[in-house]
Amino acid sequence: MIYQDYFQYFDIWDGIESGLYYAIIGFYFLIFAYFLLMRFRVSKKYYWLYFSILFLFLAVGRGFFIVYYFYAPELRYTMSDLELVSLMMLLYRLATFSTWMGIACLMGVFGTLIFPPISDISEKKQNKAQILRNNNVRILLKICLIVIPIIVSILALLLPDAFFMDPDLRDTYVPTFQLVTIFDYPAGRFVFNLILFPLMVLLIPFLFVYLALKTFGVLRRSYALNAIGFFIYFAGRATQGLLETFGFPHVRAILPPLLILLSLLIIVIANNYEQLR
Repeated sequence: MIYQDYFQYFDIWDGIESGLYYAIIGFYFLIFAYFLLMRFRVSKKYYWLYFSILFLFLAVGRGFFIVYYFYAPELRYTMSDLELVSLMMLLYRLATFSTWMGIACLMGVFGTLIFPPISDISEKKQNKAQILRNNNVRILLKICLIVIPIIVSILALLLPDAFFMDPDLRDTYVPTFQLVTIFDYPAGRFVFNLILFPLMVLLIPFLFVYLALKTFGVLRRSYALNAIGFFIYFAGRATQGLLETFGFPHVRAILPPLLILLSLLIIVIANNYEQLR
């Protein structure tokens, strides 16, 4: 094998998969720079700030996951198994923390769309005190949406390894380590990945679908493409987990990252309308 002289576990499919994820990280950084410099800098709208920082956190998180999955296992015979497990769990925690900080930004996008500032038109029907009170309620709800995933990200750093360690990692390196599980799955991963993650992130594409149905013209096309892009993105994430669970390593190496790349392209196209500045 091409990697035999240098790596113990890294094969050609790992090389293809990691290469595609490197491309995704590069795309993340480009989207971050585009939304920050070309959208937020011009419009000063927090919507674009949230959108840009979202992709920065996703890039950082994906970087930690690449090291966790592809490179950290190669250090097995350079340190004790316990030290290696500690390192891998630190990488997993940092990756999870970054991902959930990205979700906090996604909730900022959600809050901006669902709780927009009360327009001046409403001022004709309400007095200034009512407008101020309603705006304060909207700001409070936006803050709550952002704070919840931030709390989850902090828990990812603070909860013990027993809540997050992959059973395969435990069986390989520390077979006597006791995990806290739900249905034989690490409890932290179960709650974070199978309950909280779908509950929060699936709101976004459905919200874009709703907005597309309620608007017309350029806005409708933008919202519809955003919905399609986010549906494909989360399909790529879900497919990655399913293929990892049921096998199919060759398909897993190619299909999920290609879906994610396609989704990013669609999201960029969706937000590339000058009228939305």
